[in-house]
Amino acid sequence: MKNTLLCCLAAASLALSFCFEKMPAASAPAGASAPAVAEASLLAGLTGAGDTPTLTEAPAVTASRDSLAYGYYNQTLGLQLAHTENKSLLQTITDWIGTPYSYGSNSRRGTDCSGFVSQVFHKVYGITLQRSSRSMFSSVQRVAKTDMKAGDLVFFRHGKGAIYHVGIYLKDGKFAHAACNGGVMVSSLNQPYYHHNFYAAGRVAGAEKLAEDATPAETAELLSAAASARPE
Repeated sequence: MKNTLLCCLAAASLALSFCFEKMPAASAPAGASAPAVAEASLLAGLTGAGDTPTLTEAPAVTASRDSLAYGYYNQTLGLQLAHTENKSLLQTITDWIGTPYSYGSNSRRGTDCSGFVSQVFHKVYGITLQRSSRSMFSSVQRVAKTDMKAGDLVFFRHGKGAIYHVGIYLKDGKFAHAACNGGVMVSSLNQPYYHHNFYAAGRVAGAEKLAEDATPAETAELLSAAASARPE
């Protein structure tokens, strides 16, 4: 009886020893492969490769980021924004604020009024405008001053003279432009000088509908329509 009990205990001890020896060997590959699988999944999500779903930004993070951006545009441009405006337009104009005036130029080192407008429109809407304020006016659709929307162009002239200045309307009577005495800035149409010399407002074909959330196909179609609408 005693010998039988000792044999049973020895068999049990051997079984337990076998399990403890095998368990780490079996679990090690799974544990070692987990970081590699996670890393591969992350890279695939970031690059959009494979069948792994692309990582997307949480709605709360997006809302917070947009709120901070609009707050910055509020402060920099001196506007009261509703957080529904075209962020691309606001950001591009903000980037140009403070650029010095330089007649005949259109770069961040220096620009004149039509150079600034043409660069913004090319960046935001993908539309190539004619180079001078007078030629820009000849290619826009006239809109009433009370019906102006963000992205419309505002034109100025002295009395009955030729158009000499152009800017981009933002909202609440304010517009962005490259002024001779201060470079790219935001001014108000209610300021005496601009109020007195304001001539007309115009809308560039296609620009109003080229929202930043448009699909690539819609954008391409609208750009094509805008190009065909411009005079040669």
